[in-house]
Amino acid sequence: MKAYYISINKRYLFKISFALLFIFFCELKAQRTLTVTGTNWAVTAPSITEAGSNYSGTYESSANQILLMASVPLALSSGKVSVHYESNPTWNSNLILRTKRTGDGTTICVLCTITGGTAYQTITLTDVELFRITAVLALGSYSNIPIQVQLSGISVTIPAANYNSKLVFTIGPI
Repeated sequence: MKAYYISINKRYLFKISFALLFIFFCELKAQRTLTVTGTNWAVTAPSITEAGSNYSGTYESSANQILLMASVPLALSSGKVSVHYESNPTWNSNLILRTKRTGDGTTICVLCTITGGTAYQTITLTDVELFRITAVLALGSYSNIPIQVQLSGISVTIPAANYNSKLVFTIGPI
């Protein structure tokens, strides 16, 4: 029986190990998760009862209309939670949607932070950053992050109809 030995220069072994480790951590770092729960929100505008009256300008959902559960893996990792809307064909561009984070939710991570998003952000058809999560020494995981929705722009100049839109939340790298 003949034995075969493989000889690898230590310098190349280090480079191969470093490359594999780098690929592994990059893959893990990309594994951010986001779960969205909540209920549909319906705004009922009051009827106009006299000439010259207009609708009240702004409507707000409950402070926890939407609940997010977000996590970013690994130490020294972060994630950016963004939101955009998808309108149906009857959406009127004069209607303005905004969202904000009304609390931090809950976490067991001592050295993790959640920042931004406590002031209303106008939602557009493209992603708008809502808030950020940073994990310092462990998995950064938050649950029950409350989100409030605001609608403005309702006016007598907008035709009476049922308008609806879908909010889409995403999490990605900063």
